[in-house]
Amino acid sequence: MIPGRVILLNGSSSAGKTTLAQMLQQLLPEPYQLISLDQFRDGLPARFRGLNSPEGTSGARGLNVTPVEAGGRRVTAIRFGDVGERMLRGMRRAVATFAREGGNVIVDDLLLDRAYVLDYVESLRGLSVTLVGVRCPLEVVNAREAARPGRFPGTAESHFHSVHAHCTYDVEVDTGSTPPRACAERVVRAMDAGGGAFERLAAGFRS
Repeated sequence: MIPGRVILLNGSSSAGKTTLAQMLQQLLPEPYQLISLDQFRDGLPARFRGLNSPEGTSGARGLNVTPVEAGGRRVTAIRFGDVGERMLRGMRRAVATFAREGGNVIVDDLLLDRAYVLDYVESLRGLSVTLVGVRCPLEVVNAREAARPGRFPGTAESHFHSVHAHCTYDVEVDTGSTPPRACAERVVRAMDAGGGAFERLAAGFRS
């Protein structure tokens, strides 16, 4: 069986990853399955989706959004407990299994920690991966976040820079200045060029 290809989109909340993924699904001739962190988060039991849940509670064990101070501003951080971390590991392996079964995948994720990138490198070893950095000016991200129901102010700002700290990319797009179709076309050109960012990350981790 010929493995599928993986497009891994990384960027802050409200950076435009889902819109880009949907445009890629329209442009690419082969079917690409979208697998996103939001889907896995929404699949958790409600009691494991915490809102400033204290340590030891089910909300803190899953995915917990917590107000924090950063640079003199009040923002909202995303914290994963043991249940949340297990969910993330399962998601990465679901992506790998889908691709190894011949399915193409677009992944919409937040690579908030070096360990998350390393786990993707290990899980997707031997597969064709295009790593895409999805960026957008902070003021645009904040405006999008404010307009989206169920989003907490300052969530994107809390990880706006750190989400990119552990990656090098095959291609980066700016959804604030570039229309979705043009962003998707840049990603497709990077796929055709072959990239190699994932292999460089893997070599760096091994060294």
